[in-house]
Amino acid sequence: MEKLSIIIPCYNEESSLPTSYRRTRNVLDHVACDTEIIYINDGSQDRTRKMLDEIAAADARVKVIHFSRNFGHQPAVSAGIKHCDADWAIIMDADLQDPPELIPDILQLCASEEANSVYCVRRSRENESWFKQTSAKLFYRTMNRMSEVKFPLDTGDFRLIDRKIMDEFKQLHEHGKYIRGLVSWIGFKQVPFYYERKSRIAGETKYPFRKMLGFASTALLYFSKKPLKMVMGLGFFAVLVGIFLAIWFTLGKIYGFSNAETGWTSLITVITFFGGVQLLTVGVLGQYIGVLFDEIKNRPEYIIDEKRNF
Repeated sequence: MEKLSIIIPCYNEESSLPTSYRRTRNVLDHVACDTEIIYINDGSQDRTRKMLDEIAAADARVKVIHFSRNFGHQPAVSAGIKHCDADWAIIMDADLQDPPELIPDILQLCASEEANSVYCVRRSRENESWFKQTSAKLFYRTMNRMSEVKFPLDTGDFRLIDRKIMDEFKQLHEHGKYIRGLVSWIGFKQVPFYYERKSRIAGETKYPFRKMLGFASTALLYFSKKPLKMVMGLGFFAVLVGIFLAIWFTLGKIYGFSNAETGWTSLITVITFFGGVQLLTVGVLGQYIGVLFDEIKNRPEYIIDEKRNF
């Protein structure tokens, strides 16, 4: 019989964990295959660890991985995939914004389409601010224009993947993972599943604006070299502007139609422009060098403190 794993990263989810586990288990009890839940405790500071240990003690079909500290959502998902031995895995969060009741429909779509992956596309995002919704749409569309790989729009990590994709994923060794991008990069047959994203049932979002910027930066740096091409083009444009101004001021000096030497406005403008171009270029290069530095150190993506029911 085939086996299905539900991979759920957790960080300070004590308020939503009991309901999340109960609803997920109720759904899995009616799925016609072997099932398990893999929880990854990403260094939670509340009662999440204790609650997960209690759930694992009462339900042998629940596996738990405790990190030694908070390493982040993407390393937690990565750990779940790497410790999964099932034929299929569904990645979802513990806050129930991605309803577990959709699992049977996702499995049915995957079977009917004979797909390797089903990625869940958000038709709407309930109770999220205009800024959050707009910035999310802008992010996905910008990534599609900038990246060499085309990503499905308005999708998160909520998706089903098969054994073939999981095996290929385990061969990817970069540390700054953007998992939804990597799954798209791996390829095979991937189909969309459209749904309405719900509000969190409790707690606060683990992705405030600062973390969202960092997440977007990781996605862009790992999947696109276009920022380097853009700053190179900007530098080339700045050189052309400098040549034009040099010719203009020289001819103005000869023919008397420019008095730039009597003022400082043109000088300050040119210095500011070129200085800005240089700082922007160095900044973009620095980001890519930082990525290289992190990869060269070759530290583990995460450190496991303890495992339950493996």
